Parts: sequence; structure tokens; C-alpha cells
Amino acid sequence: MSKTRFFHLTRRSVLAATSTTLAASAFPSFSQATSKDMSSMQDPTTKYPKPPFQEQKQPFPGLARKMTPKPDHGETSYKGSGRLKGRKALITGGDSGLGRAAAIAYAREGADVAINYLPDEEPDAREVIALIEKEGRKGVALPGDLRDEAFCEKLIDDAAKALGGLDILVNNAGRQQQAASISEITTEAFDATMKTNIYAMFWLTKAALKHLQPGSSIIQTTSEQAYDPSENLVDYAITKAAGMNFTKSMAKQLGPKGIRVNGVAPGPIWTPLQVSGGATMEKLVIFGGDTPMGRPGQPAELASIYVQLADNGASFSTGQVYGAAGGGGQP
Repeated sequence: MSKTRFFHLTRRSVLAATSTTLAASAFPSFSQATSKDMSSMQDPTTKYPKPPFQEQKQPFPGLARKMTPKPDHGETSYKGSGRLKGRKALITGGDSGLGRAAAIAYAREGADVAINYLPDEEPDAREVIALIEKEGRKGVALPGDLRDEAFCEKLIDDAAKALGGLDILVNNAGRQQQAASISEITTEAFDATMKTNIYAMFWLTKAALKHLQPGSSIIQTTSEQAYDPSENLVDYAITKAAGMNFTKSMAKQLGPKGIRVNGVAPGPIWTPLQVSGGATMEKLVIFGGDTPMGRPGQPAELASIYVQLADNGASFSTGQVYGAAGGGGQP
């Protein structure tokens, strides 16, 4: 072997050995990293309860605290990181379900939060306000019926006054009452669903515009029902399709003003809507069992979507509808 050849081999060997030593000191071994990462992983199919569920019924609008099992809104699981620090949000239907999950998440991300709900939902709402305040954020309770235009206008102004401004509006409150036949849907019931799910969204958005500045966000809760309506949720499905289209229209109208408008389209989620007339007892017992996950979703599993859509980091996302249906649905 020549002297020159020996020198190059030795140099390569030294460099390789040095690189290996540096890499080992800077990073854990592959087996260590894999072991650490695997310890935090969870199987989504077994993370939450699966059907069959216990038969249960409550008068509308229902309370989360009385459900079996109780829904997970992220009360103990959601961890914030300051993504919405200093923001000011109004969430309708913030006492339970997806609105409650969003309220908890927003507070833990640094936002002050006002929630709207029906007076009958006061016990659940009080729990949410306590959780918001526990994070050192301002929590504002604003009960009232969204079917009244004057109340919707007052709600926006009261929220902005209490929070010192408004830059996030989550139109989440909804009415869902199943009916096997269209002949069973009275004009009164149809009107209540339309006003709660569509009129209120229109009134609140319209009223909020005088407060929203560039960088603000409007988020609608629509549904997989907008794309694949069930035979027994005719009026509800109509409103969710309308909400999806309203989202896309308003995104085009408000985009030039720097206001983003997006939607969330959940699949079967375990909320009081289901036990207070939103599902037949037969469907309630097997609720969510036909999804690829084999179970319904929990509100906590969608909280991060509401955060993402309000976060300035998602500044190019508008007119989008984000789905979360456990493998079903279309958005």
C-alpha cells in the first residue's frame, strides 16, 4: 500500500469517526428516539368510548354534565402554547360541545373569551367560565336566544365592550331535532332551526363587521350533513349546507379587507345535541359506530382546528371547510 493511499484512508476514517461522535452527542440514537416518540402515540380507534352507548334522553338543549359518558372538551387534555395571545373571541354555543372545546382551547392559547348560550344551559356555561378564568383570561357569560335579531346585535356589542374589542367570531350554536318524515316537521320547528342556524349566523356576522379589523377571523361550525344529509335531519342539513356556502361567499367578500372566513365540518360528535332530540334512541345507542374509527368523535379532538383557523399562522386559509369525521364525510 502506498503512503498516499494510506493517508487518504486514515483521513476518511478520522472524519467518519468524528462525524459519528458529533452526531451521537447531538441526537439520541434511533432506537432511543423511536422509543420516546412511540410512548406519546395513541391509537385513535381506542382513545375514546365506542358504542353501544347507554340509552338516555334530555329535554332540548341538553347538558353535557348529565351525559353518560361525559364528553371530553379538553378540560384536562388540551395544552396551550400562546398561539392566540391577546386575542378576543366570541363563541356561540360555548357552554358545551364544539363551542366549549374551542373556548377552553382559546383561553389556554392566551385569548379572552365571551360565550353565548341559552339560559337553560347555565350550569354548563358556569363550568366553562371557571375554566377560562383559571387560565388567567377574561371569561364573559352572555346568555340569550339567537333567534332574535335585536339580541344578536346586542350580543356582539356586549362582547366587544366586555372584552375590549373583538377579532374572532365563532358561529357555532346549532339546533338539531330529528324527524322521520318531513310531515313531522312543523313550521314552528322549521323556523326555529332556520333562525338558530342560519339567521343568527347572518345577523352576528353582519353586526361584527364594525368591530373586526384586518387579521380577524370568522369561523362557522357546519357539518358533514352539508355534503351527505341524513334522511331524518332534513331541516338541520339544509342549514349546514347554507352555512358552508355562506362561509365561501363571505371569504370572497371579506378577503380584500383582511378578514378570513372558514368553516369546520364535524362528523358524528358526542354532544348534548344527540341526547336532546338530535338522534333517535336506536341511532344514539350505536352513534358513530359506522365510521372507520368505529366510534364518535369527542369535542376535544376538534379544538385544535378552531385554534388553527383563528391563528395568524393560517393567514392564507380562507373560504376553507375543514372536516373531522373519523374517516367519513367529504371536506
